[in-house]
Amino acid sequence: MRFLRRVLLALGLPVVLVAAWWFGSAGSQDFYWPSLSTIVDAFGRTWTWEMFQEQVFPSLWRLLAGYLIAVVVGVALGVLIGTYGSVRALLEPVLEFLRAFPPPVLVPAAILLSGIGDRTKILVIVFGCVWPVLLNTIEGVRGRDEVLSDTCRTYRVTGLLRLRHLVLRAASPQIVTGARQALPLAIILMVISEIMAANEGLGFTVLQFQRGFQIPEMWSGVLLLGLIGIVLSLLFRVAERSLLGWYHGQRAGQREF
Repeated sequence: MRFLRRVLLALGLPVVLVAAWWFGSAGSQDFYWPSLSTIVDAFGRTWTWEMFQEQVFPSLWRLLAGYLIAVVVGVALGVLIGTYGSVRALLEPVLEFLRAFPPPVLVPAAILLSGIGDRTKILVIVFGCVWPVLLNTIEGVRGRDEVLSDTCRTYRVTGLLRLRHLVLRAASPQIVTGARQALPLAIILMVISEIMAANEGLGFTVLQFQRGFQIPEMWSGVLLLGLIGIVLSLLFRVAERSLLGWYHGQRAGQREF
């Protein structure tokens, strides 16, 4: 019953919104705002397996590559900066300067440097997604328990053992928070980069539908992007539960106490 209640709470609002959209748009004659039934029909006709292979899978590959690189780079730099105050003092002005750049602004420069291939889109995703991971990692490393740090120092726990069992473990909740914040950014930047610099991909395809006044097909692409976001969010939640099971169990025990 508890599981059923959670499922109903999770699905209740989306079901209500979809029902409202379906019945509210039924019979719509507006060219730019077709009914949901028309969009669903266009979705089935447009997004075939061949279309997924040609347009969707390349986008997902760029999204995954850019996101994972951003997470790895953000964690590595965050651990370094959070551990050593001198490195933080040296790099902080440069990082604040770079963080002020909106990632889409860099697309024209990236096109000049590397063309409109996968590298440009991956670089844009990396640049936009690395900041939440980096900043959260820094805060997580700096906020580690000093008692545990002293204990490691007393027992001469150094190197990779200290990094794995103290630093990364203490910072892991913050790292996961940064990675969660970076995920929707990765989807947005994937679409923007494909709209501005691509000859294939999901963002490019949606733009072509819009330019060709294929409005139901355009909305079906927008709907597909939303579904991709939901699936990725659910997968991330499963991974988070697996990685931070000890943390959630610890918090549950503290609440019971």
